[in-house]
Amino acid sequence: MLIVFNKPFNVLSQFTDKEGRRTLAEFIPVPRVRPAGRLDYDSEGLLLLTDDGALRARIAEPKHKLPKTYWVQVEGTPTTDALEQLRNGVMLNDGRTRPADVRPIPEPELWPRDPPIRMRRNIPTAWIELILTEGRNRQVRRMTAAVGFPTLRLVRVAVGPYRLDGLEPGEWREVAIAPSLARDPRLGPIGEADAALIQSAHDLETERGGGGSRRARRKIPAGRGGSRRSGRTQSTRRPSR
Repeated sequence: MLIVFNKPFNVLSQFTDKEGRRTLAEFIPVPRVRPAGRLDYDSEGLLLLTDDGALRARIAEPKHKLPKTYWVQVEGTPTTDALEQLRNGVMLNDGRTRPADVRPIPEPELWPRDPPIRMRRNIPTAWIELILTEGRNRQVRRMTAAVGFPTLRLVRVAVGPYRLDGLEPGEWREVAIAPSLARDPRLGPIGEADAALIQSAHDLETERGGGGSRRARRKIPAGRGGSRRSGRTQSTRRPSR
């Protein structure tokens, strides 16, 4: 099983939380599924979940270089030099990032964020599309800050071939597994033990800060960073109330 979920703002990418913050359990009443990778507490958008440990590892492991597409609202208007730095790789405290695809985009048609972002008077904002093939902790925010344009809002719109395609915050749907993510018999399946180690590392990173700070409508068109989903999908699920 593979699920595409539109994670709302200020929801953890896990099913439990000792501090009482909102979690996936509020929205996805499906047993045995777990996130394939993560999306920060204060980020929004596409999160994949599956009950297949090997598939989860293929999606989450950086070595597979699965592209992840983000729409990022930044403070100020990025210069040509800043965009070029993002493309070539930015030096962060944990090393230089991989080269990325980046381009300015018009303000996208998205759902309103609750609460809305805080904007400073007389300082413009702009949107960029950023496509990464790695997933360091709070990487997008650190990258835009490093080139002088702090992130105000961060929405992931695609992971590999999967896109939000009209899902509202809190909605999910089951999708077919893309051929590019299916098990490759020539390489052999990823062992469940290895998949469990990868997931444990993800869980530990979330506990160490990946969850973010506690303080802190229309259909999305297809674009760069992945095609529309392939195969039959089931109907959209809304969270139970």
